Amino acid sequence: MQLCKTSAFAVLTVVTLCLSTTVDSDIDNVSDEEDASRYLSGLSPVLLPAVDPLSSSHTLSAVVAQDLEINQTCRNLATIFHDRYIAYADCLVKSARPVGVCLNCFEGYALLSEIYANISNDKDGPGNCRDSLLRSDRLMLIYLLYGNLQNIWRNSACEHCVNTEQQAVKNQTLYFMNERNQSISCFDQYKQENHSDLCVKCKSKYESLNVLYGGMEKNGSLCIDIEDAMNVTRRLWSKNYNCIAPREGMIPVIAVSCFMLFLPIIFYLSSYLHSEQKKLKLIHPKRAKSNNSLMNIQDKFS
Repeated sequence: MQLCKTSAFAVLTVVTLCLSTTVDSDIDNVSDEEDASRYLSGLSPVLLPAVDPLSSSHTLSAVVAQDLEINQTCRNLATIFHDRYIAYADCLVKSARPVGVCLNCFEGYALLSEIYANISNDKDGPGNCRDSLLRSDRLMLIYLLYGNLQNIWRNSACEHCVNTEQQAVKNQTLYFMNERNQSISCFDQYKQENHSDLCVKCKSKYESLNVLYGGMEKNGSLCIDIEDAMNVTRRLWSKNYNCIAPREGMIPVIAVSCFMLFLPIIFYLSSYLHSEQKKLKLIHPKRAKSNNSLMNIQDKFS
């Protein structure tokens, strides 16, 4: 009996070694790694189980979607906020240069503000999603995301260019942009010629644009779009085309500067002349006194 067990164990060992040698030799004959992996998968399906790479993410999404604290109304509001947030952020990026975040994206900001107001309202009922969407965790992501875009809108002073309802651009802003476009069109018309001709023929349009911009600056009617548009226009006028538009307020400054420049020269010149005159006045009486003394001496000897 013991002999049979020993023989069976020996036979099993030999069979195992043969199979291992066969597998190693077959793998060595495979041309590349891809064929080897196919070969191994064919031998042992247990070693390489088929796994869906998206199954884990789908499971996580299902868990999140089944959050019992968020009702269907709030889920719909969150979806709308998601779509409008992406649309407004996309508009901001596309309008970064040249700057047009106010004139190009005010409609997107109005829609985003509208859906955020619906989310953050404090009314009782199924439509109250403030606590579930804005205050349910420490991060408060929706509140944070909207706050960042709201800061961009405020820092850009877009309310100066768009009416309070955020439905249209103000008339003064449209008028400025029209005047600016006329100046740019004039530049484009004469830039191929001598720049001196451009400076002469486009001077009136450029000066009127400067006057309009100065008035809007005093009235507090500027937003980032107008500021950037005017800065670009001024760089084209002065740097690219070498045109100089003298300002009316510069004439008194130049006059005072010239006076202060020549003031030391006038001071030293007047001091010199005054000292020379004083010397003449001091010398003249001495000469007169010496002459009188000389005449007295001559009278004595005579």
